[in-house]
Amino acid sequence: MPTIPSTDPALLPAGQEPEAILIVSFGGPEGPDDVMPFLRNVTRGRGIGDERLAAVAEHYHLFGGVSPINQCNRDLVAALAAELGARGVDLPVYWGNRNWSPMLADTMAQMRDDGVSSAVGFATSAFGSYSGCRQYAEDIERARAEVGPDAPLVYKVPPFWDQDGFLSAMADNLGVARRAVPTAPVVFTAHSIPESMAATAPYEAQLNEACHQVAERAVASQWSLAYQSRSGSPQIPWLEPDIGDQLDRLADAGADAVVVVPIGFVADHMEVIYDLDTEARQRADMLGLRLIRVPTVGTHPAFVKMIADLVLAPLPAPCPVDCCLR
Repeated sequence: MPTIPSTDPALLPAGQEPEAILIVSFGGPEGPDDVMPFLRNVTRGRGIGDERLAAVAEHYHLFGGVSPINQCNRDLVAALAAELGARGVDLPVYWGNRNWSPMLADTMAQMRDDGVSSAVGFATSAFGSYSGCRQYAEDIERARAEVGPDAPLVYKVPPFWDQDGFLSAMADNLGVARRAVPTAPVVFTAHSIPESMAATAPYEAQLNEACHQVAERAVASQWSLAYQSRSGSPQIPWLEPDIGDQLDRLADAGADAVVVVPIGFVADHMEVIYDLDTEARQRADMLGLRLIRVPTVGTHPAFVKMIADLVLAPLPAPCPVDCCLR
């Protein structure tokens, strides 16, 4: 794999202050006509035909063909801009996506046209893996190459899984949810990834430590980590246990309620509202389990403050060039 220039602090020369903040996210459809083109973008180069994509498209059509992720990002941009303004910091906040409008290259072009020459990039993904970290760095470089030599220089902030603002926001949300069922087991969830990808990334270790930290802060002694949203060939091993299987185990053990915490996601987007609020809830109902789903960090004040702290702080060391390979 090539090195990723966008993770090299040399992109922002010594003494050069960033002139903007760039939120980088996944993107999602905003109407029925967007769904299939969006899914083709997501799966480009993977040889997945429209017949298989059509089955996934039905998840979106249950919600009018609209994923909440873009509105979640608009809300985050607004909250971050307000936080920066309250600190007297005059930095514009831009937003670009990997898979749908506003596309990252279009945002980069707008930044260039606005006279922005350097920015700090913040990807809405807390944990280190190829798709959650390194691929975003590659996306940034691909967008810069598309825009051309005048594209802004971008330094991507490393994953923030261990930052206090993320952990305390998640723990706060968990604490509120547990008031209704204080003795119920807690199941943290994150997007499953292929075991081969996990072998080259700190994903599992970071997740386990973050879950431990959040559970400790929320005084939740009975917790486990499960995975969700796996895709691809069933012959390829992915991280387990699946959330559905974990719900089965809890019901077999005599639980009558469960608190589910989507720690691997920062917004209540499609993989939360469908995979958890729809599929997992249906499974829980069949098992006689009361399922309480904890909100993601979203625009929690502690999380927004954390982002502002990160993008305004001295640039940390970049991710290693051999980290999170595909």
